[in-house]
Amino acid sequence: MPGPFAVLTRNGPSVLAAGVFLGLLVPALADAARPLMPVTVFIFVLGTLLRVDPATVLAVARRPAVSLALPLVAIVACPVVAGLAGHAVGLPPAWTLALVLAFCAPPSSGTSAVARMLGLDAAVALVATLAAMALVPLTAPLLAHWFGRDPGVAIQPSSLALRLILLVGTAEGAAILVRRFAKERLAAHAGAIDGVVVVALLVFAVGTMAGLQQAVVDEPGLVIAATALAFAANVGVQCLAYLLTPGSVRTRLNVALLMGNRNVGLLWAALGAAATPAIALFFACAQLPIYLLPRVIQSLLPRLEALSERRRSARELRASE
Repeated sequence: MPGPFAVLTRNGPSVLAAGVFLGLLVPALADAARPLMPVTVFIFVLGTLLRVDPATVLAVARRPAVSLALPLVAIVACPVVAGLAGHAVGLPPAWTLALVLAFCAPPSSGTSAVARMLGLDAAVALVATLAAMALVPLTAPLLAHWFGRDPGVAIQPSSLALRLILLVGTAEGAAILVRRFAKERLAAHAGAIDGVVVVALLVFAVGTMAGLQQAVVDEPGLVIAATALAFAANVGVQCLAYLLTPGSVRTRLNVALLMGNRNVGLLWAALGAAATPAIALFFACAQLPIYLLPRVIQSLLPRLEALSERRRSARELRASE
């Protein structure tokens, strides 16, 4: 009989989706989880670092397509396209800026953990995420200034860079120490590590819903509009990434997940008081697709792979005729 950690890991996407609804339905629980969010980010970054082989990460990092091209597409091309699309469809400037800022953020810190749950390439997700994090302090302020309107939004690059360095640096340092002094135990406790990562992601998902319940009561129409925009943007970017990425179904889904799910919490924290109500509301609503769509991807994965296999067989049959 599988243990509780194995059950959590196997049902990870469903657990994360449940966390969002739990946070919405129990406001007190969401409020209690909100202060724990920085700790949970550290835990799931650390857990992912422990579960990905360093040699594999280094090998992946030597591939420019992963360590340079993917991050630049994510944090430069995507926000530019999002901003131009926002202007083209006539979104209010405040919503367009919120959309741009969301896509200026690096891929979500939990993306590599989610990739592991879905059976995708966690090493590629981790390398692309870390590379994007290193570049964001340079790219986000420029793009925010470009798409901003008076009085604009002032992002402090040094503050954002310091937060990223502290988060990634301390997690990497802890992972190095654990691997040095307890390397033999990692394999034996792999299931427990994965389970703890899922729990951390669950707590984070619950915490992101803090305050959204009251917004639903006060301005339901605005919340519905922000949620619809968040889903449309995330799904749209993931679909484009999937269609434009060469390779297998899992490779394409891996890239799609990286492009759609963003760590908007980092930019939210860096903005501080400069985050307007429109930006804050959109960032909160943007958490919904981040935690709900992995469950959809999990359901679609076998169907997409079956469809891909049928198409491959049909091509081979035509070629042999």
